[in-house]
Amino acid sequence: MSQLPVGITKQFRDGDREFLVALRRALHQHPELSWKETETQARLRDALVRCDITDITEVAGTGLVARIPGHSANGPIVAVRGDIDALPITEATKHDFVSKNVGVMHACGHDMHATWAVGAGMLLARDPAVGEVRIVLQPAEEVGEGAPKVLESGLLDGVQAIFGAHVDWRYPLGQVVADAGPLAASTDTFEIHFHGRGGHGARPQDTIDPVIALAAFVMEAQTIVSRILDPALPGVVTVGVLHAGSAANVIPESSRCAGTIRATTPETRTLLCTEVARIANAVATLHRCTATVALREGTPPLINAPRAAQWAQDTARTLLGEDSVRQLAVANMGGEDFAFYAEKMEGCFIRVGTWSDGRSQAGVHTPFFDPDEDALLVASVLLAECARTASAALRR
Repeated sequence: MSQLPVGITKQFRDGDREFLVALRRALHQHPELSWKETETQARLRDALVRCDITDITEVAGTGLVARIPGHSANGPIVAVRGDIDALPITEATKHDFVSKNVGVMHACGHDMHATWAVGAGMLLARDPAVGEVRIVLQPAEEVGEGAPKVLESGLLDGVQAIFGAHVDWRYPLGQVVADAGPLAASTDTFEIHFHGRGGHGARPQDTIDPVIALAAFVMEAQTIVSRILDPALPGVVTVGVLHAGSAANVIPESSRCAGTIRATTPETRTLLCTEVARIANAVATLHRCTATVALREGTPPLINAPRAAQWAQDTARTLLGEDSVRQLAVANMGGEDFAFYAEKMEGCFIRVGTWSDGRSQAGVHTPFFDPDEDALLVASVLLAECARTASAALRR
């Protein structure tokens, strides 16, 4: 803790860092996939109770929502969210606390996120906000399904602002990103079937070849971003699956592709989805086929509210120094289901630097991801103070 600013270290008592690190390592050693976080839920409940937080409700099957009373019974309600699920990745770090669940790893830092949400709760229980703060320990972020289930439960009804944070290996310990506006992309997917008429590969004139339609779609879909979308707006259309036929000398009856559509604004999201369907049907007509287009909504774009982002930036500068706040260097086209909360209430999702000298800079979703555990202290204090700041501002 000696390398961290005094604004961080002074918040903790003897043994607090050891408690948070032990919790993080226990979660890391026993990772669980989305909707299977039963042991994780139990560990987190025990950790909250150790922090004298006892008003705890199960949510979405394997998650928790803990209530921490504020100084005023009628004060505004604010939330802090940490996600808790892991990924189907085999760990390759050399720590003595590597995953014991073969093929499952906290490769996206959700062990850190859950722990610093508990840490924020610990600090808020000792020094409450004006109003109540709810600590949300949310399952199933990796599949984009957990946040909607938490919202459906009604346990966040009345919450006016919410804060969350994500590990970021691209920034050193002590730096954060809390930009207003788009911070992550939507994650819609598509599946398209082209239906033709199969036949012998030697007599294509007797067939309607769905493979040609499939190939044409893959090429034409690239013009959506390059020729239809405003070049100043980020967007991605990726075809990740192609399938047609089973024999070299047979033209098949149908072909199939699937992929993802990503955008950072609702308007861009609508445009890209509309154009994928339009081009699929146009290509099918051109090649005498028919097309079946299925679009599946994923997470919406994550857009930080201006006021919540300002609260987070001001808090970070006070705690970590004037130079601690950085802007996101490039558009983040990854998805994050915190976006569902940000559609319902003022939200700010913060990127927290986790790199330090001598550590690997391997990114998330890799078997080598290895964040600096002192980031637990940084984010615990940052999230707790964001909750206090928002609570006070909303009371006015």
